[in-house]
Amino acid sequence: MTVQAAETDVTFPYARKCPFSTPEEYTEMREQDVSQVTLRGSGLRIWTVTGYQTIRDLLTDPRVSASRKHANFPFYFIAPPEFRTETSFIGYDGAEHTKTRRKAALTFTHRQVQRLRPRIEEIVDQHIDTMLAMEGPVDMHRVFSLSVPMTVICELLGIPQDEHEFFIKHGTALLGGHSSAEERQAAIVEVNAYVEKLIRIKEQEPGEDLLSRAMADYRESGEEYSDRDLFNMVRLLMNGGHETTASQISLGTACLLENPDQLELLKADPSLVRPAVEELVRIATIGDTAIPRVALEDIEIGGQVIRKGDGILCLGLAGNRDPEVFPEPEKLDISRGSRKHLGFGHGVHHCIGADLARLELEIVWSKLFQRIPTLRLAKPFEEIPRKEGAVIYGLWELPVTW
Repeated sequence: MTVQAAETDVTFPYARKCPFSTPEEYTEMREQDVSQVTLRGSGLRIWTVTGYQTIRDLLTDPRVSASRKHANFPFYFIAPPEFRTETSFIGYDGAEHTKTRRKAALTFTHRQVQRLRPRIEEIVDQHIDTMLAMEGPVDMHRVFSLSVPMTVICELLGIPQDEHEFFIKHGTALLGGHSSAEERQAAIVEVNAYVEKLIRIKEQEPGEDLLSRAMADYRESGEEYSDRDLFNMVRLLMNGGHETTASQISLGTACLLENPDQLELLKADPSLVRPAVEELVRIATIGDTAIPRVALEDIEIGGQVIRKGDGILCLGLAGNRDPEVFPEPEKLDISRGSRKHLGFGHGVHHCIGADLARLELEIVWSKLFQRIPTLRLAKPFEEIPRKEGAVIYGLWELPVTW
């Protein structure tokens, strides 16, 4: 079947009418599966893919590249040159990706992550204590959602806990939807300087943290490692380890509060928390536009030809609403529990921290509503500002009371 590329004068990315639904423009795009859009920041014309199976197929296709070095890589904001040259294994292909990802993957095995459960439970309880000691309303996004995963990832990387604000500030600059190229470049320079200092410290005083172990692993294997490799690994894990989980905590909590029938089910049956995590990740799909690729050769999809060198965005939010995979896809059903969703990506670039994120979310939503059963929003949800156009979708704040 031959399809026609959707045309629109509205530049991409599109705004969600509701944080838990797809942009209105996705309706036509989903019908066509493969469409063309114009990126807001660069004016670049690129392809989007919306079908669940088509996305999965593309993410395992050797004819597409994750490298940021391609001229038509689909940045939808004005990116400084460092965004093309200073990347991590998420921007590598083939053997280079496998080799560099392996260094970090040792810490994120399911078995290793489960060993962190007692400590994460302590961290979550401590942050709930902090919230309860404050007079409401409280910005839960700032004092809880951001701080819990930041505390966890700082411990994993051996970063002092008093550096939270530094990384939150620069994570917002790098992943926020409203940062200028100059702000993003300044953030990269400052983070690189910090990480260089950290690397020198770990070389002299290694610990049990991920960074020290990665450096030791390189030495024991006889492989060379560069500051660039370590810079990019730490930056990736800092941003991916706190910004994504923080956004999911706030959006997921708001979603439950806005769906009281589902929240009551969870309170009545705490064993539903694991399927609830999967469903809330699916319904929010905070990384909707965070799966960019470039075609390495001509690729035909349903009669439409994506030419060699063309940029592609795999829209996970649209894929996660595919009715052939998820019956009544717009409905929140915490008992659904399907792990088929694309919330953590797919293929060799599947999120390396998925098990850690799942564990943190499970503990957060178990303890939060157990200890604060009367938690509620302190203002109408539609008045809470959203991170439209950000690399990682989310909320700028989450005012709550109890």
